[in-house]
Amino acid sequence: MVLGVSKGLLTLNLVIIILILAWLITWAFNSWRRKHYATVLSQEDFRNGMRKAQVIDLRQANDFKAGHILGARSLPYVYLRQQFGELRQDMPVYMYDETMTLSTQAAAFLAKKGYKDLYILKNGYREWDGKTKKAKY
Repeated sequence: MVLGVSKGLLTLNLVIIILILAWLITWAFNSWRRKHYATVLSQEDFRNGMRKAQVIDLRQANDFKAGHILGARSLPYVYLRQQFGELRQDMPVYMYDETMTLSTQAAAFLAKKGYKDLYILKNGYREWDGKTKKAKY
């Protein structure tokens, strides 16, 4: 019986180690992708440059309506592959989502389509302290 418990604990520990390693590898890969395809900007730098850029909110439409960065355009990530042609390649693209996950994926996609000036809001909308707007219902 004691041997069975030890095998069970060993298996559980092995599963936990594998999950932690998988998470670390995913985190490292996403960090590399972010640095490779885009520049991550602080809130201040994002605010200072967004007047001369296309600012896109990659979150779902209902999140956009609940509150978004003033001047941003809603382009949910799920529609980006069909509508990326609406973005100008000669202007910087400033993008954000709730954290930085969707922005990283969007930057990789847009870079492969020829977009060069790609910027991501550090830590996403969740930590934004600048001007926002809510849609009227």
